[in-house]
Amino acid sequence: MVTRISISPGKRCADEPDRCHNRWHPDIKPVVEVEPGEIVEVETRDALDGQITSNPSFDDVVNADLSVVHPLTGPIYVRGARPGDLLVVEVLDIIPDEFGFSVIIPGFGFLRDLYPRPYKVRWSISGGYATSPDLPNVRVPGDPFFGVMGVAPSRQLMEVIRRREEDLRVRGGFALPPNPRGAVPAVEPIASEGLRTIPPRENGGNLDVRHFSPGSKVYFPVFVEGALFSLGDAHFAQGDGEVCGTAIEMRAKARLRFYVIKEGARRYNIRFPIFKPSEQSIRRFTWSKTIAVTGVGVVDERQESENATLSARYALLNLIEILTKAGYTREQAYIIASVAVDLRLSQLVDVPNFTVSAFLPLDIFIEPPRELLDLAL
Repeated sequence: MVTRISISPGKRCADEPDRCHNRWHPDIKPVVEVEPGEIVEVETRDALDGQITSNPSFDDVVNADLSVVHPLTGPIYVRGARPGDLLVVEVLDIIPDEFGFSVIIPGFGFLRDLYPRPYKVRWSISGGYATSPDLPNVRVPGDPFFGVMGVAPSRQLMEVIRRREEDLRVRGGFALPPNPRGAVPAVEPIASEGLRTIPPRENGGNLDVRHFSPGSKVYFPVFVEGALFSLGDAHFAQGDGEVCGTAIEMRAKARLRFYVIKEGARRYNIRFPIFKPSEQSIRRFTWSKTIAVTGVGVVDERQESENATLSARYALLNLIEILTKAGYTREQAYIIASVAVDLRLSQLVDVPNFTVSAFLPLDIFIEPPRELLDLAL
């Protein structure tokens, strides 16, 4: 038996609140109920709910309403799933849309202090690759996955999360507290209490793990009856880091299968999702030519200590500099890094400097620029 959840093309999440939501809350009613082992086919919207178009103008990026991020299809009630269990989500297939986009949104992204202006790359997806008139000589192979997959938090967990994120905000950290503006469902108290979907948490959510592609299994601790699973934010391809804040974003269709491991979360003390990666994604590391750039925690002549974030920043900046030498603008280079470059922790023990490496596959270039080939000899 196959259960299907469809969405209406051209309609926003708010137009179909019976099957779409953009907040996490245990009181959101499920769309369907399924048995363990049953296959479910799900259609999803893109992360910005259709606001980004194929028009070359950046106006849609400038005017994007981030309060509607992320529209999720669901929830799906899995019979027999109870608090303390593990919900196993097997990703069987992902069918991409024909249009994708990557954007730089002012105030968002890893290097947001250096990229204050909007930018957009429009992608055409066909034959397993994404190409764009906005990024000449680049052809990115598909490795689709869903950036957001998760289950509903319990009321107790929701309050724990709300308190700790408010404490972070008060201390000067970046956090997005509950806000009814743009919330779906718009009914109270869900709109005012629901957790924003931007950060990943114990219930999963915006994990952005590119190994969640077909063939993977993701294990979620269950916090409420039926688990109440939802998903969205489909990506055609992404580098480890998603540094500009977006991957190749798209609408998509998914085929999923669910299982329940009774008492699995409680028995193994699993508080956050775990996963069995897709072999397809693991094979992605076998590029024919790759260059990698390192970064450490040194700013000009000032030495920082044991700072992986700073090391990642400088690995990325060093790579962007090389891409600009190969003829790309800084914005184009930032997008390339977000959709195709893998940031990896190389070592965390050689104090005071941690090493982060940024891996750039030269296979994404139709004709690899000479400047990059020189470094790959």
